[in-house]
Amino acid sequence: MIMMNQAIQTGAPGMDLALLAKLTGGLGDKRTVERISGDFAQLYSEFLPDVFHSETGIRIECSYAGCTSGLMEDLVADLGDNFVLTDGALRNWSPNFVLACGSSFIIALMELMLGAAPGNISQPEDRPLSDIELDLAVMVFDRIASVLRSGVNAPGGFEASLERPYNAEDRPKADDLARPEFGVAIRMTLGFGSIKSNFALVIPQRAFLKTKVEAPKAKNQPAKTQQEWTDRVQDQVKRSQVTLEARIRLQNLTLGTISRLAAGDVIAFQDRGDVKVQVSANGRDMYSCEFGRAGEQYMVRVKDNISTDDEILQHLIG
Repeated sequence: MIMMNQAIQTGAPGMDLALLAKLTGGLGDKRTVERISGDFAQLYSEFLPDVFHSETGIRIECSYAGCTSGLMEDLVADLGDNFVLTDGALRNWSPNFVLACGSSFIIALMELMLGAAPGNISQPEDRPLSDIELDLAVMVFDRIASVLRSGVNAPGGFEASLERPYNAEDRPKADDLARPEFGVAIRMTLGFGSIKSNFALVIPQRAFLKTKVEAPKAKNQPAKTQQEWTDRVQDQVKRSQVTLEARIRLQNLTLGTISRLAAGDVIAFQDRGDVKVQVSANGRDMYSCEFGRAGEQYMVRVKDNISTDDEILQHLIG
């Protein structure tokens, strides 16, 4: 027994990583992993659609797509680049886990929440999410995490803690010195109407194997209404930070003159009176402005809208 403890504490050089994990409760057999994964799948299949419908009025479909056992970082990487991720923790259950959602679901949901008719929304192409779409992903992950919290045996009534979502391609590289950890990836289909996507939970097996999934008990607190959720989405979108760019036309120069420009040379504005400025975001012109100065700061004054409010909002979302 002493030799076993010493081997574990020193990282067990020469001992197979999987064998060590099995001996210390960090890796389960196939039957156990599949059984507990099925319990998680049943939890989400029954309760996530209800949560979405009660708070958004949107009827989503959710079903089990399988589970995979392996090293945590490998499981996350195997999801691919078409997912948005968030790192989470739930006190008294697991100090770390990862939630993942297909980017196409977030893109389509954004269209729906901003007034598009369900029948007019086609399957989006998978791509990295914009900052505004990542803001919506926060709310989606909150719903997924709330179902997780309600179904696992975590004493104390603590809520799950989630980091800000990020695109899979932006996931930081794992620490080479960190001890590898086995986990399980539980994959679920997710969609509404003709929209088909997926989400996944990647959970360390050390916490997963101790989990007894239970149906959540009814709470007395009222659920958010559809309008409250819609208002929250729109408010989140309108509060999102957007980078604006200003473009001023300069006087025309010959190619020869341009090739001889050096530090300190001055190029005049094309406009001799009020200097016109085009303000844009995400590559689209939005406002026609005038260039000016107030005190020590240069600034622009909006003179006219190039796009309508709805066009601006729809463009900035993507």
